[in-house]
Formats: sequence, structure tokens, C-alpha cells
Amino acid sequence: MRIAVTGASGKLGSVVTARLRDDGHSVIALDTTGERGAGFTRIDLTDYGQVVDAFSSIDDRHDGLDAVVHLAASPAGGIMPDSATFHHNIAATFNVFQAARRSGISTIVYASSETVLGIPFETPPPYIPLDEEYDTRPESMYSVVKHLEEELAKKLVRWDPELSVSALRFSNVMHVSDYAAFPSYDADPASRRWNLWGYIDARDGAQAVARALEARIPGFEAYVIANADTVMSRSSASLVDAVFPGVEVRRELGEHETLLSIDKARRMLGYEPEHSWRDHARPSPE
Repeated sequence: MRIAVTGASGKLGSVVTARLRDDGHSVIALDTTGERGAGFTRIDLTDYGQVVDAFSSIDDRHDGLDAVVHLAASPAGGIMPDSATFHHNIAATFNVFQAARRSGISTIVYASSETVLGIPFETPPPYIPLDEEYDTRPESMYSVVKHLEEELAKKLVRWDPELSVSALRFSNVMHVSDYAAFPSYDADPASRRWNLWGYIDARDGAQAVARALEARIPGFEAYVIANADTVMSRSSASLVDAVFPGVEVRRELGEHETLLSIDKARRMLGYEPEHSWRDHARPSPE
């Protein structure tokens, strides 16, 4: 396929771009910064004219696209004031969705966020493992935008039954270079309670994107995308007992099983994490 990837130079986007090219796709890399050549085009996604133009054609790069992977955003709260986070991220996502529709592109895979699940869980989660079956619970302006993006996608697919929009609720994105710090988390389990000790290896995040593009399920679907394990050495059950003692645990937990359920992504996309920090990090000293 010919695929545009927004945020192609980012922590996840660079890995996604490489994965899709390795899979044999032609990738147009769109971002505010990046290396010239290799299909990179600089773009301001808050400018609708630039987005619809880039999706329609770019000189000798392409004359039409089959799909869009939208990963670009201000990636967390606090980087900009709340008002700027809201206006920037919602404008960019609206422009991507609308420009794709206007350009005849019916396959969109984009980065939603684990934050819509209720992070940082100052109000305890409704149950564990968390899944996609309860309403979103945004607790920050960044997360409010992610909620609104999902709502926008739901309405667009109602208007256009051929449209396929996959919202990937990525957990905390990690590279191998990040894993050296993981053993230190054991000293204070509360330091990572904010996202139920979850993470996503960028390579497995890229796998999820590739699977969603291949599946191209009509309509809107949201998927929690995390690794199969937690960031902790201690057991998942002991973490829940210690930090969220009153929360319902809906099934027996594996030793290090993620508390962000990836069952739906496994079932509908064939997603299966292939990497773990445990394969790279040294154990903490006794």
C-alpha cells in the first residue's frame, strides 16, 4: 500500500515507518522535522490546506494514498498550556480525518491513548484488567482531546460505512534504551501506578499498526495496545493487592500479566507482543 505516516520522525513514528517499509509498503513520512529524502515531507497538520494537498499528491512522491497512519501530536499534557494542547491536537486530527475522506482514503489507523482509561488513576480503575468495555474517563486536557477524537471517528464512520478507523490506545512507548531503568521501579511500586505499570515496546506498537492496516475492519474500533507484561519484577496480583486493594479483579492474573487487557487486539487484529524489557534489562542488585 501507499501509506502516509504523520509524526513519522517521533519515538513511535520512526519505528512504524521502518516496519511498514520492511513489510513492502510505500511510506510517505510527514512531520514538522525529519531527514530530507526517503519520502519525508515537512507539514503543518494544523493547516487543513497542507494536509489535503499532501494526501492528494506530492510532486514525485505519490499521486494518491491507500491509507493514513496518524501518530503526530503534542504527545502529553504540560508540554504546552492546556488551551494550546487542545487546539493543536484536535485541529491536527480533524484535518487528517477530513482530508483523508476528501481524498478518497478510507483506511485510517491512529494513535489514541491509554490516558482515556482514567490515568493517573487517582480515582481507582473500575476493574482489572482494564479493557475497552467501559466509557472513557479523561483526567487531563490531553486525554479530553483523545476522547473527542474517538467520538469524531465514531460519527464519521456512521456517515461513511466504507470508512475504517482504528484507534490504538497505546501505552507508554519505550525503546530498548529505556529498559535499563526498569529494575529501579521495584523500589517504589507507586511510582508507576499511574498507568497500571504498563508499557509498549515501540516495535510491538508498530506491529499493532501493521495488523490494523491489514485487518481494515469497517467502522470504528478502539484497541488497548500494551505489552504482555508489566514494567515490574513483582507479580501483577501483588501489585493490585498492595495499591488497589478494593478494585475487582475479573480473572486470575498471570505472574507478570499486563493489567491493560490486550485481549481485543489479539482477537480482532491478531496482535501478539514479541518483545519484553525482561529480555534486555539487567536485574536490580540484591
